[in-house]
Amino acid sequence: MEVVLVQAWLIWNQRNRVVHGGKFHDPGWLNNRARVLLEEFRTASALMGPAYGRQSTRDTWQPPPSLVFKLNFDVALFSTLNSFGFGAVIRNEKGEVTAAMAAKGPEVFCSEEAELLACRKAIEFSVDAGFSELVIEGDNSSVMKVISAMQDDHSMLGNVIGDIHYLIGNL
Repeated sequence: MEVVLVQAWLIWNQRNRVVHGGKFHDPGWLNNRARVLLEEFRTASALMGPAYGRQSTRDTWQPPPSLVFKLNFDVALFSTLNSFGFGAVIRNEKGEVTAAMAAKGPEVFCSEEAELLACRKAIEFSVDAGFSELVIEGDNSSVMKVISAMQDDHSMLGNVIGDIHYLIGNL
């Protein structure tokens, strides 16, 4: 089953490569490549030991307090497309999704810029959807620290940080 899943992934990647002007690989190459990738994965997993795949409790999603909603957002950078994608999800204390969004963003200078722009858009989305009691959570600790500080920021991204602080203050 593992080989079939890796082959499916390779076929999908080959489809994308061909659609974007790349080279078509022989099906025999795909079968060999699937075996090589699977073997590399198994070797790396064995070297990482028994803790591999186990999440720490710090990385496990925690529900918000009762009558409060949690807004999670994240980004994915697409350097070859000169853009980024981002998504946001709002959940209640039971973990049930109450609203979600995904969108494409413009070319950015760095991942922090993408994270800040995604955070601003996610909060705007939350406000537009009628949410006022939110816990905001993202995976970039430096971005979350800057947002939490609620201080003026005179960096290159200070205007975006200021927008986020304004939106948070008006929740």
